This record gives sequence, structure tokens and C-alpha cells, in this order.
Amino acid sequence: MERVAEHSTSTPNQAGVSEPTGWARTRIILVLGALVALVPLTIDMYLPALPAIGDSLGASSSQTQLTLTGTLLGLGLGQLVMGPFSDAVGRRTPLIVGISVHVVASLLCLLAPNILVLGILRVLQGAGGAAGMVVALASVSDLFTGRTAATTLSRLMLVNGAAPILAPTLGGIILLQLSWRGVFAVLAVLGLLLLVLASLALRESLPPERRHKGGMKPVMRSYRELVTDGQFMVMVVVAALGMSALFSYISGASFVLQEQFGLSQQQFGLVFGLGALVIIGATQFNVVLLRRFNSQQIVFGALSTATLSGVVLTVFTLAGLGGIAGFFVPLLFVLGSVGFVLPNAPALALSRHGDSGGTAAALLGAGQFGLGALTAPVVGLLGNDASALAMAMTGGVLIALIALTAVTMAGGRRSAEATGEATA
Repeated sequence: MERVAEHSTSTPNQAGVSEPTGWARTRIILVLGALVALVPLTIDMYLPALPAIGDSLGASSSQTQLTLTGTLLGLGLGQLVMGPFSDAVGRRTPLIVGISVHVVASLLCLLAPNILVLGILRVLQGAGGAAGMVVALASVSDLFTGRTAATTLSRLMLVNGAAPILAPTLGGIILLQLSWRGVFAVLAVLGLLLLVLASLALRESLPPERRHKGGMKPVMRSYRELVTDGQFMVMVVVAALGMSALFSYISGASFVLQEQFGLSQQQFGLVFGLGALVIIGATQFNVVLLRRFNSQQIVFGALSTATLSGVVLTVFTLAGLGGIAGFFVPLLFVLGSVGFVLPNAPALALSRHGDSGGTAAALLGAGQFGLGALTAPVVGLLGNDASALAMAMTGGVLIALIALTAVTMAGGRRSAEATGEATA
């Protein structure tokens, strides 16, 4: 008989089972955090090597950035497959299959003869890594509700947040001893370790009676219900645009900081880690804010701050003011604001469709990484300098703020009309 997660006494979750508390909840966060970390490790560990990859394979900076686009594209497409798969068969099997694909793709990246082959393999690598992201978000939806879900996602971000801090620094250390291909060897080893963890430490969170049956028909029905839910889709767009600002930074940071501001690979890893640390701090302070404000209020405030900071960043970079400090200080405010969007926007979206948690998480993740795949080359097309990075990031958070404001105003009008009809 399949073992389903056991929980401590608390309020009922989507399955009507008590939510995990105490050590049970901590264990879940640690395991899911380790699994989700595979995604930022896959994205970020090779960032210090991007210029070296271009030199080695005879590719331009824009062509090299397309390998990042391939990774994000694979993450988006992989989630669209893994989400419904996990709703149909449970969470463990898709996770094990996905991580296995990631390990194989990492090993093949060692042998990539040119930038095209490397880009294709990065798509496959991203598709495999997508399983960890989908299963983690869906498991939170399975086990927690409401503010507890948002708080758990914040804690998950803390565990997951160590990866973006360590990954570029680890990549820089690897590059001191090995070529850029050594980064993919390390990713293969990490994938194998996570595969063992998934096999031994992750309990099934989706009971058989809650799984979708009947082939593709319920899958398509779930997707139709999701895409026709206007509020859900707006929150997907908001979450995706918030992530687009982050991916703009990820895709352009190595070129801006190393080539424009002259940092070494190791210095880049440390500076990049500082930005990740700011994001982590924001996700954890979010837990405190949730005691006083709801998730939508926090997202609105965060996007407003990010937009204002982005305007300052754009002005400073276009005018060439302040050197690296004029670039990095306002950038930290943008990244910190995005740190408040990351746990709250997904929590708002997923709370509306608990019975299709895997499919909802897949559509959410596909939106985030799909838009990230489109955004990543934009910085290169705009010039791969600090002002290009600033404009790309500011554009993403500004559009997200406009979308959230529009749906909030529309919801307010509907509520007022409903109140007026009730009192008439």
C-alpha cells in the first residue's frame, strides 16, 4: 500500500486532513526546499561561466544567453507535463522521473560540441528539473491552506534561497580548477543526491482518492477551468512578470558585472549572492507582514516599491551616475521588492484551485519560466549593459503593477455592485 504523508494535529487542508505542524512541517519544508533548489542551481551555477562558454564555443554573448533561455523554456514546458502527471499518479513518481532526466541531460552537457547542442540539452535539463518545482508547490497546496500556505512558501524560499547565493560562488570555485564543463559534472552529482533524497525521504501528499483519472480529458478540463478563471490568470501574470524582473537580472548580471564593471568570476559570485540574500530577507520578513496584511496587499506594495526603485535604477544607469554603487544599490531595492512578490502571488493563485494543485502549479510555473525564457534575451538585444538590464527589470514590475491594479479595481466594482443589488 502506498504511504501517504502523516500529519500532526492542526486545521484541515485540501484533503480534509490536519495540516502538518512542528517537526513534521519543518521536515516537509527542508525536503521540498532541497528539491526546489535544483532549479536555481541549474540556472545560476553556470552564470560565471557564460563569457567563458561563449569564448570556448565561438558564440556571441546573445547566443550564449540563449542557453539560459533554453533552460527556462524547458522548465516551463516540463511543468505543463509534470503538473497533470502528478495530479494523476501522485507526486513522487513524476519527481523521480524528472530528476533522472535532469541527471542524464547534465552528463550530456559535458560533451556538447557547440552552442546549439548545449542549448538543446539545457532545454532537456530544465524540463527534468521542473519536476522538483511542480511537486514542491503542489505538495504545499496539498498540505496547507490560506496564510499557512503563504507562510510555508516563505519558509520554503528560505531553504531554496541559499541556492542562488551559493550557486554562482560554487560555480566560480569550480572554474578555478575545471573548465565550464565541470559545472555540469557537479550538477549531475547533485541531481543523483537529490534523487536518493526523493526516493527515501519524500512521502506521498496526494491520496489515491484525490487523483485525477480518465486520461487526457480531465487534464484538458482542468486547464480549461484554470485559464477561464480570470483572477487566477491575473495572479499568474503578476507572478510571471515579477519573475521576469528576476530573470532579466540573472541573464544579464554576469555580463554587466564582469565585462562592464570589471569584476572577476569569484567577485561576481559574491556580489550576485548579496542580491540573493536580499531576496531571502524579504521572503522571510514576509512572514511577519502576513500577520498584519493579506497577500494581495503585500504584492501591491511590493510592486509599487519595485517600480519606483526601477525608475531610479534606469535614470542612474542611463546617466552613468554613481558607478557600480549607482547601479547596485537601487537594484537591491528592486530585488528585495520582488522577494515579497515571489511567495504571495503563487499563494494567491494556488489557493483558488486546491483540487488541481499540480495542474495549477504547472500553469503558474510555465507562465513564470515561459515569460522568463522570452525575457532573458531582451537584455542582450538591448545592449547587455546596465541600462538595458534596468529597463528590462523595470518594465516587468511596472506591467505587473498595472495588471494587479486593474483586477483589484474590477473586483472592487463588482463588490460594490453586488452590495447595491443586495440592499435594493
